[in-house]
Amino acid sequence: MRCLLLGATGFIGGHVWTRLAADPAVTVLPAARSGAVLHVDLAETGPAELWAMLRETAPDVVVNCAGVTGGDAVAMAAGNVVAVAHLLAALERRDWLVSGRPVRLVHLGSAGEYGAVPAGRPVSETYPPQPVSAYGMSKLAGTELVLAARRQGRAATVLRVFNPIGPGTPQSLLPGRLVASLRRSAETGEPARLGRLDGHRDFIDVRDVASAVAAAAMATGRLPGVLNVGSGRATALRDLAETAADAVGVPPPLEEDTGSSRSAAVNWQQADIAATVASLGWQPAYPLAASLADMGLTAAPASHR
Repeated sequence: MRCLLLGATGFIGGHVWTRLAADPAVTVLPAARSGAVLHVDLAETGPAELWAMLRETAPDVVVNCAGVTGGDAVAMAAGNVVAVAHLLAALERRDWLVSGRPVRLVHLGSAGEYGAVPAGRPVSETYPPQPVSAYGMSKLAGTELVLAARRQGRAATVLRVFNPIGPGTPQSLLPGRLVASLRRSAETGEPARLGRLDGHRDFIDVRDVASAVAAAAMATGRLPGVLNVGSGRATALRDLAETAADAVGVPPPLEEDTGSSRSAAVNWQQADIAATVASLGWQPAYPLAASLADMGLTAAPASHR
C-alpha cells in the first residue's frame, strides 16, 4: 500500500509516520511544510499542484494529519477548512483524470467539534456537534467537507481525535504546558503555574492515535464516516496535574484564572469508542501513567521537594 501522509512532521503526524513505516507492507510518502520528502502546505497549495503531486506519487490512500491548532480565526479557517477543500478538489480531479481505483482518504478531526456535551457520560459519533471555539468550528467545517465528499462517493473517514498525550507533546496542549511547568518548578524551586484545572478530559496516547490511523489507512472494508479516537475514560484535570507532580516530586501547579480558548465552556470530554473498536479492531494500549512517564518526567532534586 502506498500512503501519502500529509502533516508528517507534526506531533501526531510524526508518530503516524513511525507507525506506518514499521509495516513492510506500507510505503510511506511523507509530506509537510518542512522536514519531509515532499514539501506541501495545503492552505497555500492549490488543487492543480496537489493533483500533480497525487499523480506523481500515485497513493492508494491519503492520510491528512495536517491542520492548525492555534492562531486567529483566519489562520484556523485557512489551515482547517480551505486546506481540506483544496485536498478534496485535487482528489476529485485525480480520480477523473488518472486511471485506477479512487484514492481513499483518512482525515483527522477533533473532539473540539463536539463542544459542550452532557457531563458524566461518553459521547458517541451520533451526538450533534456544537463547537464553542473557533478551533472547533474550523475543524467541524473541514469534517463536513469530507463527509460531503463521502456522500458523493469518496471513500473517506474522519477520525475525531480526543486529547493526545505522550512523547513529544507540544506546549500548545495542556499536558505539554503542565510538564514544562513542573520541570521549571523542579529546576528553580518556584511553584508551577497553570490556568484553571476544572473539568475532565479524555486523554489518549499519541501512539495509540497512530495505531488507529494506521488501522483506518489499511482497512479494506467500508468504514463509518466518523470514528472517535480516545481512551474511553474521563480524567479530572486536577488528577492529571497531581499525578504528574507526584512523578516529579514537586507540589501541584497553582491555578490562575486563565485558560485555553480552545477549551472554552467545555467541562467534560469522554469518548464512546465502541464503533472504533468494532470497525478497526483497535484498542488503546497505553495507560495515562505511561504516557506521562514517556514525556520525560523525572524526580526533582531533594532540595526542591
